[in-house]
Amino acid sequence: MTAITCVASDSQQAQEGYRLIKDHYSLVSLREADVLVALGGDGFLLHVLHTYMDAGLPIYGMNRGTVGFLMNAFAVEDLPERIAAAQQDTLYPLHMKTRTAMGDEEEAIAFNEVSLIRYSAQSANIEVKVNGRVGIENLMCDGLLVSTAAGSTAYNFSAGGPIIPFGVNVLALTPVSAFRPRKWPGALIPNTAVLEFRNLDPKKRPLGAAADGYEVTNMAWVQVTEDREYPVNVLFDPGHSLKDRIFSEQFAY
Repeated sequence: MTAITCVASDSQQAQEGYRLIKDHYSLVSLREADVLVALGGDGFLLHVLHTYMDAGLPIYGMNRGTVGFLMNAFAVEDLPERIAAAQQDTLYPLHMKTRTAMGDEEEAIAFNEVSLIRYSAQSANIEVKVNGRVGIENLMCDGLLVSTAAGSTAYNFSAGGPIIPFGVNVLALTPVSAFRPRKWPGALIPNTAVLEFRNLDPKKRPLGAAADGYEVTNMAWVQVTEDREYPVNVLFDPGHSLKDRIFSEQFAY
């Protein structure tokens, strides 16, 4: 029998689901578990990925939120059987290194995207480097995103970036309201690349940098790489894997 531990968001719907699961199954501690069941929405699953990534457990999400793109359908019955039959997708996060205008350095990870956003009424001026080579000397824009495949259907897509098929080993580099170069559409970058972004005018045109929900203000320099040392395995019901879901999103209208 699969040993299950369970966490839930603070929403009433998720808490009700947790009580049903707890009444139906003998839940165990995180240390004793074979799998972590997460009840909530996509935002909560992202929180769980960050919070429990060091636990080494596969994560099976069930939707008790709204969209639930990364979640399985909620049902109390046959949960161990569903987990045993689930398909496993491995997510590799982005590793963000930052240096502020004051010289402070911080690091964070992101499973969806790393985003740079302007903090003033003026456009940001950003130098873009890929593997040490300058791709754009001065990108004048509202911001810039580096997105994984898992995150490509979210903020990246809303900003006009491409949906990335799962497993193709590329990242999306997507501008937010690019002014110069005019109509630059962004680029697809190999997941092995080292991306660097420099704020060309940090005093007059401040920038923030965020890795999922973790934000650094007054950013002067950011480096983004894919981190292969901290994979997290997410479980999906057969026919509803992340690959299947992203494929469907590519043809949604």
